Amino acid sequence: MQRRELLRLLAGTGALPLLAPWARAAGAAGEENWQAQFEAADAPWKIGFATPPGDLPPTRATVRGRFPDAVAGTLFRVGPTGHDLGGERYHHWFDGDGMVHRFAIAGGEVLHQGRYVATPKRVAELRAGRRLVEAFGTVPPGAEPPASPDAMNVANTSVLPLQGEVLALWEGGSATRLDARTLDTLGLKTWRADLAGMPFSAHPKVDPDGTVWNFGVSSGASLLALYEIAPEGTLRRAAAVPVPDLPMVHDFAVTERHLVFLMPPLVYDGKRKEAGASFLDAHVWRPELGMRALVVDKRDWERHQLLTLPAGFLFHVGNAWEEDTPRGPRIHIDYVRTEDAESVFTTNRELMRARRVRQNEPRLTVATLDLAAGRATQKVLPQEAEFPRIDPRRVGLRHRQVIHATLTRPDVPGFQAVARTDVESGRSERFVHGAQSIVEEHVFVPDGRKPGWVLGTSLDFGRKCTVLSCFAADHLAAGPVAQATLPYALPLGLHGAFVKA
Repeated sequence: MQRRELLRLLAGTGALPLLAPWARAAGAAGEENWQAQFEAADAPWKIGFATPPGDLPPTRATVRGRFPDAVAGTLFRVGPTGHDLGGERYHHWFDGDGMVHRFAIAGGEVLHQGRYVATPKRVAELRAGRRLVEAFGTVPPGAEPPASPDAMNVANTSVLPLQGEVLALWEGGSATRLDARTLDTLGLKTWRADLAGMPFSAHPKVDPDGTVWNFGVSSGASLLALYEIAPEGTLRRAAAVPVPDLPMVHDFAVTERHLVFLMPPLVYDGKRKEAGASFLDAHVWRPELGMRALVVDKRDWERHQLLTLPAGFLFHVGNAWEEDTPRGPRIHIDYVRTEDAESVFTTNRELMRARRVRQNEPRLTVATLDLAAGRATQKVLPQEAEFPRIDPRRVGLRHRQVIHATLTRPDVPGFQAVARTDVESGRSERFVHGAQSIVEEHVFVPDGRKPGWVLGTSLDFGRKCTVLSCFAADHLAAGPVAQATLPYALPLGLHGAFVKA
């Protein structure tokens, strides 16, 4: 099949098998009233999963200390926020309509603003007063087949600042353009006319030279889309690569010469989808496949190699780098691993009715891919971890320090601390925000040749507020050098990006 034909097929199917028929039995989303269960729950942390009725206007935070000059700029964050509509509540955290947050930081002042992304899906459903299309983990009663992948695009997973705009990213369709100053929704991003509607995933990687790499997954067609975008924001090339038994892939890594995909054995089954399952529930855990590592040559996407690690599941990758040895190249990649995919099926579902379900906690893991020998090995570190981030200047290069969330509790979802771990020595330090706090993703902000800063948010559900904290990267355990406290609590989000003033 020619590359152009692969692209056409991928654009038509999107990341989901959207046009396949499914059974539409009454009460497809379940007979239980999840909205009533959520409202009746007494878990104090449930405010992190509540639905703001509308946009949040610019509001000044109360600042303690002073944010360093290197952190003068804007932290953008996004997450699933619109969880209920018309008395019906989604059955999975990842389904909610996206809200983008803008934290404008200038020394002793922080200004916050939050706005829902006005996707075609959200606009149509608000007008109708009910859910119209299927979501990742929920099939609402009476949902109609979406006309295109972007008909169910919720723009709720990550953000990519690019050429003066901010792209709100989802897994299954186009990026959504936002005005970086006002957060106005400007429309879908089309990289090229024949690529309209193609999946553009939520974790693009930016090389030190500014080149943007990304991918997209078409489960129904078992195709992996690849993108290379120039620093000025123009598309250099795009292609689709067939991958047998292509699983759910959320993140990837780049090195100087390769793209690296760790593929967990969570594989799409079209028959389950045709029987009426949600997209999530159409996936099957097949541990016999192992965790496959697909390594693609950056220059020639036709050249790729497949290695195998023990079966496991992941959402997020920290970084990868490669070294040349007398026997050939080796790639080192760190990622967050769990034994299975129970978290995506159960833990992140039960949050929607304010229930905490324990899972196999994710661990920071370092894998080595020996390309010459065709062998992969890994070491699981003792640290609980999620949301790994590194110094953005080290993307694809050798690194040691990974910033991540850590420390779980049996009665509270998420994590209570932020940590910095040396992936070579295993040494780690952390700062615990408190028993009534849930830590969100923190990012690394460079400061010339200085150690840099760690910047991120946490939900203090005891005080019912969201707090933005800044730490010295080399003294994380000493606590924040500055904090900005909002007069309200924001729903818990996923990913973000910092843009220097």
